[in-house]
Amino acid sequence: MLLSLLSDAEEAIKRSLDTKEEKERWRAKKEDDKRRDATIAQQGLDKVFDGSWHGNAGQFLLRWYSHSTHHQRLLLATQEGIVLAAPPQRVSVGREKHMQIVARLPAVEATLVDPFFGEFETRMLLIRFRDGSWLRVDTEELRSDLHMYLLRQPLPDS
Repeated sequence: MLLSLLSDAEEAIKRSLDTKEEKERWRAKKEDDKRRDATIAQQGLDKVFDGSWHGNAGQFLLRWYSHSTHHQRLLLATQEGIVLAAPPQRVSVGREKHMQIVARLPAVEATLVDPFFGEFETRMLLIRFRDGSWLRVDTEELRSDLHMYLLRQPLPDS
């Protein structure tokens, strides 16, 4: 707690020494973050999925842990669809070596989308199913390679 307090104090001192342009950039970023957070809440994207257990996303989520009890998934986006891999169980060391394909979602069944079409830098992506239901996926980094891949794709019609 003390380290967090010291870090906050250090950040405040740095901001007070910033140039006018840096202060303006910081304010703009804070406003952007507020707008992003409000949009996330308004669209219900602060949830794991759309909430319908009867939709394709809900049904997929129910099967999620039957494939692997590990909470993280490696996600590959291809023209043919989405491939998810995971370790067969909760392992802590070398989990990448133990990855197995646990699900394949053909492009006709589900697509990967950035819900903000690149407007905001987030870790969030959605697996959007054909019936309109969705499952939220969080990447390990902002503007991940998956985000960049999606930004290069044509915008959806709907």
